[in-house]
Amino acid sequence: MAPGPSTPGPPPGTASITVAWLRLVAARIHERRAWLTGLDAAIGDGDHGINLDRGFAAVAADLESGVLATDSVGPLLTAAGRRLLGLVGGASGALYGRALMAAGNRVAANTTAGPAGTRRLAEDALAAAIDGIAALGHAAPGDKTMLDALVPALLALRAAPRGDLIESALARAAEAAEAGAAATIPLVARKGRASYLGERSAGHLDPGAASSAILVRCLADVVAAARGGGMPPSEPRAGR
Repeated sequence: MAPGPSTPGPPPGTASITVAWLRLVAARIHERRAWLTGLDAAIGDGDHGINLDRGFAAVAADLESGVLATDSVGPLLTAAGRRLLGLVGGASGALYGRALMAAGNRVAANTTAGPAGTRRLAEDALAAAIDGIAALGHAAPGDKTMLDALVPALLALRAAPRGDLIESALARAAEAAEAGAAATIPLVARKGRASYLGERSAGHLDPGAASSAILVRCLADVVAAARGGGMPPSEPRAGR
């Protein structure tokens, strides 16, 4: 019998990149746990790094044990999001869980092949994550939240010339996310626990924007390593 048509979905290789990304996120969040918690202690509940570390460590453990299926990007992201949602308390669990679940649902429909497909997947996933966070938190750029890192990352990714290598486009996105996170320092928070402080929230880096920038940088590093035939280091970048 002749084989049937292939099942539409993300381009080959992106599932392994997603697995590597989740593992690298878990490692870097663990390394930056105390820093993220310190940021949150200044304007929030003081548990952001602790909660994210617990959540992504559980996702990494599920990958190692085979609990999470790793052959398809969409279901993998959705399952990782559900894991965070069920395990991590506070706003970070709900927002990151919803973001990954929304991304998983969106990218399942990606049928573009090759490097262009990987870039399209990244754009779709990031856009869906932003939509999920905005819908749940009723936030917008400028509110001193995760979106202040994620929205600039998406805009930079979309603005990168289509002829650029995917790793170059994602590096631009990571730089934009880091700049966006840094730009939250003078902002007055309008959402979340930090908003209770009013003007006193100004002068502090938003922990959600900081952790979001870490996730975008991890994606850029994983894709660059995959295209170069290596694996990215787990250590955070100097000065971060």
